[in-house]
Amino acid sequence: MNPRILIVDDDSSGLEATAEVLEREGYDLFTATGGRAALEILDAEDIDVVITDEMMPDMNGIELLKYIQSNHPYTQVILLTAYGSIDSAVEAIQTGAVSYREKPIRIELLRQTVKSALERRTLHLQNINLREQLDAKFGFANITGTSKPMQELFGMIRRIAPTNVTVLITGENGVGKELIAKAVHNHSRRKDRSFRDLNCGAIPRELVEGELFGHEKGAFTSATARRLGVFEQADGGTLFLDEIGEMTPETQVRFLRVLETQEFRRLGGDKNIRVDVRVIAASNKDLNAEVRNGAFREDLYHRINRFRLHVPPLRERREDIPLLANGFLLEFSKEHNLPVTGISPDAMNRLKYADWPGNVRQLRNAIETGVILSTTGAIQLWDLPPEIQAGPPALPPASHESENIVGRVGMTMDEIEKEAIRKTLADTGGNKTQAAKILKMGLRTLHRKVQTYGLEDKEDWQDEV
Repeated sequence: MNPRILIVDDDSSGLEATAEVLEREGYDLFTATGGRAALEILDAEDIDVVITDEMMPDMNGIELLKYIQSNHPYTQVILLTAYGSIDSAVEAIQTGAVSYREKPIRIELLRQTVKSALERRTLHLQNINLREQLDAKFGFANITGTSKPMQELFGMIRRIAPTNVTVLITGENGVGKELIAKAVHNHSRRKDRSFRDLNCGAIPRELVEGELFGHEKGAFTSATARRLGVFEQADGGTLFLDEIGEMTPETQVRFLRVLETQEFRRLGGDKNIRVDVRVIAASNKDLNAEVRNGAFREDLYHRINRFRLHVPPLRERREDIPLLANGFLLEFSKEHNLPVTGISPDAMNRLKYADWPGNVRQLRNAIETGVILSTTGAIQLWDLPPEIQAGPPALPPASHESENIVGRVGMTMDEIEKEAIRKTLADTGGNKTQAAKILKMGLRTLHRKVQTYGLEDKEDWQDEV
C-alpha cells in the first residue's frame, strides 16, 4: 500500500501546489481545507504523514498537532508556516512535530522532509512491532535485532529457556549479556519466581563468598545480623553471575560444590541450606584460556558450560544499528524532554560503520549524547561523541557482488557505470553528496546519471512551492 499523506491548508492555491508535487511521488493523497475537516479524515483513514499549515481560522496547526499526538500517535506531522518564529518552532517540535518549515518550501526539501517523516514512522513501528513480537514469542522486549546472528540467538534462547540446564553467556563488554540472562529467565518455567544477579567483578574478591551465600550474625566483626546471600534469595528462580572469571580459586571450589548439590552454609553457620536455583553465568574472558593458564578450575568450567550462548559484538550485526539507534533516540528524547526527532544521513552512516568497541552500551551512550547536544531537531555528525566523529567516514565492506561488477562478461560500460552508481548509493544510504565524492564525479553529473539510468526520479532542487 502506498504511503498516505494528508495535506491541510485553508489556502486552496497552496493546497493544490503541495498536492501536485507529492502526487508525482506515488503517494495516496488526502486534502482538507481546515483543521476541523482534517479531523474527519484522520479518524476515518490510516494516515502516515500530515502536512499542515500553522495559521488556520477554525483550528490552527499546533491544535491539530496536539489532537494527532493524543489520538494518532504514530502519524507524523510536518508543520508549514509563513510566519515562523523561534518560539513557535520550539513549541511545534516539543509538541511532537517531526519538522517545522517556512513557506515557500523548495520542492526537493518538501520531498526529503516527507521521506524522512515516513522513515521515522516506519522505524518507530518496526521498533514497537519487533519488541511486541519478541515479547510474545520469547518473553523479552528489551533486546532489539533483526540480523541473522540475533535471530539465531533468539532461536537458541527459545529452545533452552524452558529447561533447567546451566547456561554460560559469552561476549564482549557492552553486548547485553544480562539482558540475555533475563530473557532466558522470563521464558522459563521459573519466570514468576525471583531473578537475582551478582557481578563478581564489581565487588572485592574476598567479599564475593559472603554475597553468594550470606552470613550468620557474629560470623565476623561487622556481621550484626543474619544476611541472606543471592543463592538463597533466588530459591525457586534464577541466579545470574556476571564476570564469573573474577572468582577466587577458593570461592570457585565452594561454588562448584553448591552447583552439584544445591546445598550450602551461610558464613558462620552450621546448618546446610537446600535451594532450587538455576544458574546462568557470563564472562567477557576466554574461560577456556583461563583454564589453560590455571586461573579457572576446569571442572567448574565444564559444569557451567553445559550450554553456551554467544552474544555477537555490534560490528558483526551492523544492520541492527539503525533500529537500535532510533530506539535509543525515542527513549532519550522522551526522557530528557528534548525535541530531537531524527538522525541525519551523515550521522547514521558514521554510526553504522564505527568500530563500537563498547558495543550496544557505547551506541546507547552516543545517542544520548547526540540528543542532549542537538540544536537542529536531529542528531548531526558533530553532535556525536568525539571518538565517533574522529577519522574519515568508514564505508561498508564491498560485497562479492560489488567486487565482481567489472568482471561480468558481456556488460557494457553503461551497465557497469549504472551498477557502480546503484551500489554506491546503496552503501551510502542514498546520500548523493557522499556518493558523488566516492565516485569522483560532480553532484549534478550524478543527478543526471541517476535520472538517465532510471535509478531515481529527481527534479531541479531550486523549484519552490
